[in-house]
Amino acid sequence: MKKFLQSLLSERRIAGGAAVLAITSLAASGTGFLRDQAFSVMFPLDQDPIGVASVYIAAFRPSDLLFQILVMSCLSVVVVPFLASHLAHDRKEEVNRILSSTMFMFSMVFGVIALVAAIFFPLLASHMVKFEGESLRLYIIFGRIALLTNFLFVFGNAFGQYLIAVQRYWVYGLTPIIWASGTILGTYFLTPYYGPLGPMIGTVAGTVLYVFFRALAVFKAGFRLRATRQNLFHSELTHMGLLIIPRMAALGALQLQLLLLDRLASGLGKEMVALNQFASNFESVIPGIVGIAIAQSAFSTLSQTAALKDMNKLSQQVKKSLIFNLILALPGTVALALCSSLAAWFMHLGPSVSGIFMNSLLIYACAVPFESTNHIILRTFYALKNTGWPALGSALSGTAAVTVGFVLLPTLGIYALAVAYVTGQLCQTLFLGSALSVLMRKRTANQQF
Repeated sequence: MKKFLQSLLSERRIAGGAAVLAITSLAASGTGFLRDQAFSVMFPLDQDPIGVASVYIAAFRPSDLLFQILVMSCLSVVVVPFLASHLAHDRKEEVNRILSSTMFMFSMVFGVIALVAAIFFPLLASHMVKFEGESLRLYIIFGRIALLTNFLFVFGNAFGQYLIAVQRYWVYGLTPIIWASGTILGTYFLTPYYGPLGPMIGTVAGTVLYVFFRALAVFKAGFRLRATRQNLFHSELTHMGLLIIPRMAALGALQLQLLLLDRLASGLGKEMVALNQFASNFESVIPGIVGIAIAQSAFSTLSQTAALKDMNKLSQQVKKSLIFNLILALPGTVALALCSSLAAWFMHLGPSVSGIFMNSLLIYACAVPFESTNHIILRTFYALKNTGWPALGSALSGTAAVTVGFVLLPTLGIYALAVAYVTGQLCQTLFLGSALSVLMRKRTANQQF
């Protein structure tokens, strides 16, 4: 019995890997709540004239937009199937070469574009948010620093994909906690000395530690950097490039959605961006613990099964993952809704904003089962090296969300953003679920002839 449980909970099995990622995701979510709480304590939403929490959150949107389009479009989904394919055939040296080449190319591309964006950021700022005065000035400073942190994340996330491919989930899951802890410590201990810059200084320090610990982990797992001239551009980067074009559109649509919704929220008051984000962060807990954990844990296995072209086995793995997901996500939705008042208390929100937060959280909770399911469906597409349908799904989701938010904002105010998010997730589930079903049936049929 003991050996059975150890085998089941091994991070190299889907159930065990999901358990590890669920535990670390829960811990990361808890750390994220503590980070939000730190902002509420040090910069109360209903009393802060600058709106530091809202400025901090909004300042990362432009950098995240660039990072997701230029970097994560490849790192988050395309690299793992390629690495897993070589691992399945025991070609470890090719794994080293691919990852080395990937880090070099994407750090160079993002670094150059981030530098240009930082130079022109003051000219772009007023078009991305409706902040004014000191809030706008701080937004420009934060936005430039956010570009630096995302440059460091190029390396951290590349290492993370290696950890997923070799199914080493503990370090992968614990490093986000270290990153968020840097912001927490900076908010509490550096704010008295550096004012609003305290949280951002802590974020930069946390990012450096995030990259450092992942680098140690991948080195221990066997990765060796290959920096020779012939390894700077791996031949498979061309194939990756063709796959990431749709993914760039998909992630771009999502980040553009967040940026546009933040712009709408910033016009409702300095506290509204943070208030909406705090509610969204609580909603993301269940999909993070359930959907992302299952999807990430299954990703390498799904990719290796797809590489071996065993469609029947792949279909069974997907079904099991989706059922496991819904069994956990649906009760989680109910629990989240019941805990809305407890969440407001935990965040130390004043009476003038706590009611808004709780109502927003109740609406956001409706998105949990759809968002959680979407993570698994998306990873299945990527395991099949298909990024076209996910791109269309993200474009549809983003368009629906922004449209609903814009239309309902005059009547629902800040609640329009939560309704918009739920609408986007629902549209994505229906569209991608149908597309995946058709794709799997076609590939199964092709195997039989």
